[in-house]
Amino acid sequence: MSTAENPVIVGIGPVSHEDVVRVARHGAPVRLSDESVAAMDETRRHIESLAQSPTPVYGVSTGFGALATKHIPMEMRTQLQRSLIRSHAAGNGPEVEREVIRALMLLRLSTLTTGRTGIRSVVAQTYAALLSAGITPIVHEYGSLGCSGDLAPLAHVALAVIGEGEVRDADGVKRSAADALAAAGIEPVVLAEKEGLALINGTDGMLGTLVMACHDLHRLLKLADVTAAMSVEGLMGTDQVFAADLQALRPQPGQAVSASNISRMLADSPIVASHRHDDGCSIVQDAYSLRCAPSVHGGARDTLAHAYLIASNELASAVDNPVVTLDGRVESNGNFHGAPVAYVLDFLAIVAADVASMSERRTDRFLDKARSHGLPPFLADDPGVDSGHMIAQYTQAAIVSELKRLAAPASVDSIPSSAMQEDHVSMGWSGARKLRKVIDGLTRVLAIEALTAARGLDLRAPLVPSPATSAVVAAIREKVAGPGVDRWLAPEIEAVVGLAAAGTLVTSAEAVTGSLG
Repeated sequence: MSTAENPVIVGIGPVSHEDVVRVARHGAPVRLSDESVAAMDETRRHIESLAQSPTPVYGVSTGFGALATKHIPMEMRTQLQRSLIRSHAAGNGPEVEREVIRALMLLRLSTLTTGRTGIRSVVAQTYAALLSAGITPIVHEYGSLGCSGDLAPLAHVALAVIGEGEVRDADGVKRSAADALAAAGIEPVVLAEKEGLALINGTDGMLGTLVMACHDLHRLLKLADVTAAMSVEGLMGTDQVFAADLQALRPQPGQAVSASNISRMLADSPIVASHRHDDGCSIVQDAYSLRCAPSVHGGARDTLAHAYLIASNELASAVDNPVVTLDGRVESNGNFHGAPVAYVLDFLAIVAADVASMSERRTDRFLDKARSHGLPPFLADDPGVDSGHMIAQYTQAAIVSELKRLAAPASVDSIPSSAMQEDHVSMGWSGARKLRKVIDGLTRVLAIEALTAARGLDLRAPLVPSPATSAVVAAIREKVAGPGVDRWLAPEIEAVVGLAAAGTLVTSAEAVTGSLG
């Protein structure tokens, strides 16, 4: 069954990590459960009764933020909601990627369907309709401080739901929201009390990015183990340091997984066997970038596990302010503050940058004849005439340097807003935006290590690598020729980046090792 025939059902319970990826990246349509529609309708009746009360209720019959003390008469409340969305749709800069916007929309919809926001079910149905039709509101890079939710990004989405602003249709064509909705047979929503606020008060942009980052890093940390094993083998390192009993002396769970992956990659390697019992071997201990790979990759895995837990907790949340409690109270709260998500977005950027840094160090060892144990300088065919992979390492180094800058945490910054009412913010959206760049950079760095290690392993002939690393080399050789005179290197690097991003290098290894941890 194709993704398009298998909709994601959004109900009162949380959507899964997998459903976020399906909707965001693979265009899965969305349908609301009957239970969620009933819950929204029941809560909405309560909100409508409060709207008739002379007692001001924040978000229902008052202004917003620093203007919360102003009571809004009945005849002005539709204008109030429309004005809120228009004024908050103040984003600027480049367009945000389609998958991020779709994730944001799904997660806002997930909160709406809990019945805790007080919106009418027709509003949620309209969000589902836009997602299913492939209509993506245009959201801009700058505008969210990660507190009071991702206000500007969410407001740009809400603007499209009321038939204003700009979108891209299912074919990626930029159109007015009014035209795109009409073409899809979707009626724009006229917002009523409480609804405008409910559409923009959430951590959905940063959370959607976090969920996709967890998905990507799970795969990339496997790839880091694969490339580390290729480098250990190609640099005549030992596999003995990855033994389970040695790793058990430091019972960090991620480290054990990484060491096991590397050991399985190196199993039955003639290259490793060729120097395992060589009494004349001058290598007492391998360099840290080889020997300590499980410590770094494992620490990254443990950080990822924590980030996954935080993301799961946030997926189970109903983030709105004010919120309608189970017993019918409409209460202000601080659950929109993005700190928990912002912190782990920063944590992941730090560990991804460090994994990339270690990968670059392994690559550099292949290119230095003083440290590569018999390989030609820069792995060149005719050193001096040819430069081999010299500048591939420069490219890696440039990326790693950028990743180190991006690893500086966004969440330690705060700029007060809204006339000092919102005097501490999370900057979680900024953390999310830079993490996407870090993940792209890590993919590229690991791809260059794989490309270089594959060349190094080929140059060890007549010795052959392990069955698992041989499978990875074979996958690379389907796109990039083996050692020889200098060729245009950029397309070869990009081809392996594509293999890394698609997961092909890992699946090639797993065809031999079985599923890696």
